[in-house]
Amino acid sequence: MKGRASQTNIPHRFEARVSEPWADEGSSPEAEGAPPTTIQPVAARSIISRNESPDVPFSQSVNPYQGCEHGCIYCFARPSHAYQDLSPGLDFETRIQVKTNAPDKLKAALDHPRYKPTPIALGVNTDAYQPAEKNHRITRQLLEILLEYRHPVSIITKSGLILRDTDLLSEMAAMGLCSVRISLTTLDNRLKGQLEPRATAAATRLRVLRELSAAGIPTGVLTAPIIPFINDHEMESMLTAAAENGAQRASWVLLRLPYEVTPLFEDWLQRHYPDRATHVMNRIRDLRGGNTNSSEWGQRMTGTGVLAGLYRQRFERQCRAVGLNVHEEEPLDTGLFRRPGGEQMGLF
Repeated sequence: MKGRASQTNIPHRFEARVSEPWADEGSSPEAEGAPPTTIQPVAARSIISRNESPDVPFSQSVNPYQGCEHGCIYCFARPSHAYQDLSPGLDFETRIQVKTNAPDKLKAALDHPRYKPTPIALGVNTDAYQPAEKNHRITRQLLEILLEYRHPVSIITKSGLILRDTDLLSEMAAMGLCSVRISLTTLDNRLKGQLEPRATAAATRLRVLRELSAAGIPTGVLTAPIIPFINDHEMESMLTAAAENGAQRASWVLLRLPYEVTPLFEDWLQRHYPDRATHVMNRIRDLRGGNTNSSEWGQRMTGTGVLAGLYRQRFERQCRAVGLNVHEEEPLDTGLFRRPGGEQMGLF
């Protein structure tokens, strides 16, 4: 199915009953074509998620959308669709939920008298600038609120739509309130089309880095995920291209295959790279202590073993060579936080 990374709605891990598709003569998933994207408005019970993981540089995040039309086959967030009784397969990339009350929920959270500001990461689970944002503008509304409250925010995206909000981001950056990371998986458009069928091309992501940096917004690149025998050979070229287009910082993440992502990725390998599928999965298991995934802190982002160490050495060497991560990153400013009406945190 063109434009879709997964080709099936695999059963999710909570299903009590699993049905097999009926193979009718002359009928096949390819003949049926890719299902259209549907958008469902939902009311979120809360909007700020909190975590205590030492593997990520934030303790709070906000996700205005559930599911993601970019359709990245490797997305670690796919299993979250199971909590909605939806498949992490095609459902994840075709049935998108829009949290229409997210702006109101964010205001209520920031207005709570016991709220203490720490940077909010925007769009961590699913991209806050995926195609649905063009019409629904939930992300822009959230940024307007964060600017009004002088609240720090970091953003991770692979979408060119973020350039629409350069006005807000540059104003926040001037006060030390925001930073942006662009996710870069490959410079090869053919591979991009297989891995991330509805995501922005690499050239556009590099343009985003260039234009945001020119607007005074601190930018960086996330080279992720690194996949053995698929894109790991591109690590140096991606870091070079990012530095040449204005990125100041970089990080990397090894491929993660939690829950249903493992069979989805294995199916993808068999369809696109059957000649090396076994080698890829064997190498992933080498990096994950014999498993396809590791959820242990300190290991889940970079893996373990000799190859993981070589990836880290290559990454650090290339960053030094192109001038990335030269200085310690300035923390986002939490001291400017205010509530409308002039209340300052320093008064409490």
